Amino acid sequence: MYNVLLLAGATAGGGAAKGGNPFLSFLPLLLIIFVMYFLLLRPQAKRQKQQQEMIKNLQKGDKILTSGGIIGTVAGIKEKEGLLIVKIADNVKVELARQSVTQLLNKKPE
Repeated sequence: MYNVLLLAGATAGGGAAKGGNPFLSFLPLLLIIFVMYFLLLRPQAKRQKQQQEMIKNLQKGDKILTSGGIIGTVAGIKEKEGLLIVKIADNVKVELARQSVTQLLNKKPE
């Protein structure tokens, strides 16, 4: 009896799959990809672009936060090396890669 039920289920399911539109079977997958693009990939690319723009526009006197958690003020810029000289305390300056800057805390006063 068990074999008869398996055989009946296999023939009923097989006939319905052949008559359907193949595009409709891929529609849920395409919809998921579309939603993931607009919810995840596009905003991430936008944030990356804003981050690169912020790093490019850093100027002397800007207060920054680095990826290591250091808060300091840009004291100088070495364009060729891609480095920033950051003042973190009185008489303490460090050289940091531009890419280590994660946030611009406040722009220098004009």
